[in-house]
Amino acid sequence: MDNPFYSNDVALVDILRPMSTAGIQLPDFQRGWVWDNFRIKALIASISNAYPVGAVMFLEYGGDSIRFKYRSFNSVEQTAMPDKLVLDGQQRLTSVYCAMFSKKVVETTTEKNADIKRFYYLDINKCLDPAVDRFDAILSIPEDRQLKSDFGRVVDLDISSREKEFENHMFPLNVIYDYMEKEMWQNEYQKHHNYNPDILEKYARFNVEVLMPIQSYKLPVITLVKTVPKEAVCQVFENVNTHGVTLTVFELVTATFAADDFELRKDWEAREKKIKSHLVLENISATDFLTALTLIAGYKRFKNNGPAVSCKKKDVLNLTLDDYKITADQLTDGYVQVAKFLQEQRIYSGRDLPYTTQLIPMAAVFTLLCSDVHDATVKQKLAQWYWCGVFGEMYGGANETRYALDVTGLMTWIKDGGQVPDTISRSFFNPTRLLSLQTRLSAAYKGVMALILKAGSKDFISGSAMDFNTFLAENTDIHHIFPRSYCQTMGYKRTKWNSIVNKTPLFYRTNRILGGKAPSSYLMKIENDNKVISTDLDQYLTSHKIYVPSIRGDDFEDFFIDRAKALLELISDAMGKKIPNRDSEEIVDAFGGEL
Repeated sequence: MDNPFYSNDVALVDILRPMSTAGIQLPDFQRGWVWDNFRIKALIASISNAYPVGAVMFLEYGGDSIRFKYRSFNSVEQTAMPDKLVLDGQQRLTSVYCAMFSKKVVETTTEKNADIKRFYYLDINKCLDPAVDRFDAILSIPEDRQLKSDFGRVVDLDISSREKEFENHMFPLNVIYDYMEKEMWQNEYQKHHNYNPDILEKYARFNVEVLMPIQSYKLPVITLVKTVPKEAVCQVFENVNTHGVTLTVFELVTATFAADDFELRKDWEAREKKIKSHLVLENISATDFLTALTLIAGYKRFKNNGPAVSCKKKDVLNLTLDDYKITADQLTDGYVQVAKFLQEQRIYSGRDLPYTTQLIPMAAVFTLLCSDVHDATVKQKLAQWYWCGVFGEMYGGANETRYALDVTGLMTWIKDGGQVPDTISRSFFNPTRLLSLQTRLSAAYKGVMALILKAGSKDFISGSAMDFNTFLAENTDIHHIFPRSYCQTMGYKRTKWNSIVNKTPLFYRTNRILGGKAPSSYLMKIENDNKVISTDLDQYLTSHKIYVPSIRGDDFEDFFIDRAKALLELISDAMGKKIPNRDSEEIVDAFGGEL
């Protein structure tokens, strides 16, 4: 494409005037004006000294590519379609416009965020005094144009009329770009002082040294042309607003849809409540939803001989309102079906979900499959794909390409009898990974816990199955089987005792009983204090894939190898793949025996 931008220096007044007539406006995704009184004064001081205050960036508005909802600047009442939108410079331009161009009182805040209303003046005498910093020559005056002290009882400065402005040599900054009114103020000021030669000479200096530099002040302006793609707008905005609010894809799509009077944020908020009523979906974001919807729309076009499915940022930004309206309800229901599927896999909350990102293609596929997701064979395929993604740890990085591959691959595999998706064919689990699964930060760590629950694990004391209701009600979490303090006392390797192999889901009250005791000791306590029959307790232990003789005999090494084998079997069954190298020298060295 041709050069996507051009740059030049533009007189500040030639920016402020089109702002006042709505020729230059803000994209609706921009945050509000937030600068306080101190920063406004500092900006005015810099401009009056002809110091640089940074470049601003505009975007040409209109054409087929750029259609965002827009809004005018603070204090601007006129409405019209803009010629340009401000991408960078809103805070500076709004501050200058309100303080130096608009005739309205400036509604700002103190540095402590208290609301105040101010007019801004230049103290002529202080401006001409080389010993006075320009910042201190700029006065911020309350709405009644009186400065008071002693809790408002003493008036220190009263410039509430033109005559009082003249008397106190206070130039109102909001006339500086209104040349006729500025000339009238100058003439009346000089007349008020009876054309005193000293006053005439002083004002002439003030005009040359202060007012003229402000009136002729120029800003470097970079302008993006209207043919620039939306993803470039998003990237540019993020680059130039490093200290502001991050612009998400959702914000840009919201602004695009708003141009057609559709309130995407309001629509999403209603859907969000329905989706997040399922605890496992509590971390789904608006951008996740739009990405899944883009995958669905892209797949439908692909099936009609369109381009390959893609859901990169540019694809989401090019999502049409029609696509959204057609698909949003179906996708919302698709997410609900995903929640039910995950519950069947014994994943109950967002905290225990291996990957939030994997739900994006999953929701898209569930939506495309409609009622077919309830078929047993389809569920088996979806489960295999899901667990291959988890234990192959395929969703930990940049995933847009994988999303598209998996949606296309899953649909082809399920509907057309094609080859297995890339995530299944490429997934691999190394047995030594069990040792490095030490915290819930890992997707595979959470995945193992879910498989233990799915295998039918029961509470050590009550024998209750850890289903959805009891899992949440009993504050279930992941705990050590051979307790931490006991293992440390016995000198076992941390890589073993703190790994997933020595952990299992337990009710909170059950874990408190375990304490730091040897397993044989806490098992006896459970039997004696809680009246649990020994054979029943053995059954509960077995449900956690724990080898009973080794735990009752406090044989950590035997327990560790046996449970590692059991966990690998669970993983192998879930992935639908054999796990290789279980008898290799590396495995024997790491675990103390073959697996």
